[in-house]
Amino acid sequence: MSQTVTDFEVHDIRFPTSEQLDGSDAMNPDPDYSAAYVVLSTAPIDGIDGTDGTGIEGHGFCFTIGRGNEVMAAAIEALRPYVVGRPVPRTAADLAALHRELTHDSQLRWLGPEKGVMHMAAGAVVNAAWDLAAKQAGRPVWQFLAEMTPEELVSLVDFRYLTDALTPDEALAILRAAEPGRAERAERLRAEGYPAYTTSPGWLGYTDDKLVRLAKEAVADGFTQIKLKVGGNLGDDVRRLALAREAVGPDVRIAVDANQRWDVADAVKWMTALAPYDPHWIEEPTSPDDILGHAAVRAGQPVKVATGEHVANRVVFKQLLQAGAVDFVQIDAARVAGVNENLAILLLAAKYGVPVCPHAGGVGLCELVQHLSMFDYVAVSGSWENRVIEYVDHLHEHFADPTVIESGRYAAPSSPGFSARMLPESIAAHRYPEGPVWQARRTTEEDDR
Repeated sequence: MSQTVTDFEVHDIRFPTSEQLDGSDAMNPDPDYSAAYVVLSTAPIDGIDGTDGTGIEGHGFCFTIGRGNEVMAAAIEALRPYVVGRPVPRTAADLAALHRELTHDSQLRWLGPEKGVMHMAAGAVVNAAWDLAAKQAGRPVWQFLAEMTPEELVSLVDFRYLTDALTPDEALAILRAAEPGRAERAERLRAEGYPAYTTSPGWLGYTDDKLVRLAKEAVADGFTQIKLKVGGNLGDDVRRLALAREAVGPDVRIAVDANQRWDVADAVKWMTALAPYDPHWIEEPTSPDDILGHAAVRAGQPVKVATGEHVANRVVFKQLLQAGAVDFVQIDAARVAGVNENLAILLLAAKYGVPVCPHAGGVGLCELVQHLSMFDYVAVSGSWENRVIEYVDHLHEHFADPTVIESGRYAAPSSPGFSARMLPESIAAHRYPEGPVWQARRTTEEDDR
């Protein structure tokens, strides 16, 4: 008997992080970290149902920063007919077929094509399907992926628009070259964890004292890299970076992140001024769509360049790599069309020899993207040299299988799935606008008026 997806729930979940300025930066001064959240449900079948007698669920989401999350939720809802009543995906072939169906629908694709809200919505559903398939297999997603054959992995990738930079045969060669050491790397990953860095000290809205205190705490906790937001005021940035450098010493890396704040000339000027404090990279110095602008920033000042959290699809990543515009590729688990497209980007980065250091600032992004980096280490690049996953220290308590950090490293998840399941009580409390968290906030605002 073939198991089918029986239900498809979409929730608008928002957390009022703007109250404490968590997540604040020069471009986004007051974010309310949010998730357009989707749950794929199945009916119980003997031998493969959930432990509580229910069917297994698949969870996925798109990350936003507040207003517009309802638009994201509506886009996910539009994909309901592609999933409900259809067989539960279990294999690489099933997951490849679903990815192609969602991203190749000509009428929905018109809204991008292959970028923006509709593409992100496809990614949420694709990621939920991976969560479901990995749970059916009894594996965390990183392991579920790493146990696939090179041929299965190549079949997951949409190579349209990529073959001038990466052919299926080249991708197959990369994966076959990494295959012999998979078991040893998986064991090392479980034993040692994956390197992390933390952005938690560096939000732009924090005071100098808070920045210094949190930077010192990060080093004491075992982190060898932190990140500061920049781009508001050059004098303030010089002062803050000097304070951070003094706090952590010369051997801890400090990355800086402008969140798309600058034109190219401003980026060159700003980073030339910050360079004496030895920033490890400048992240998103200009528009994420500006490949030549990133190349010019990279050539015009001494600090390495990183970007990717807002890059719309595999094609833009391809061009960034072809143009020699980046030193670090920053994938995002919920920006492109899910696991399949991120696999394409990992393969592109491996082809060009550029380290992947994922973006994970936001609700649930640490939980998701850890799986992609761990899979990359085990089965694609075979290396974690110059590779780190971002970590932020808030909102993990809302997830059933939260990220675990030990001595500045991500512990490898062992629970089946994508670590994406949000606790029911967190969903109920933070559902917008009817959840009690938001009802209380609205009452307070009315009283203030």
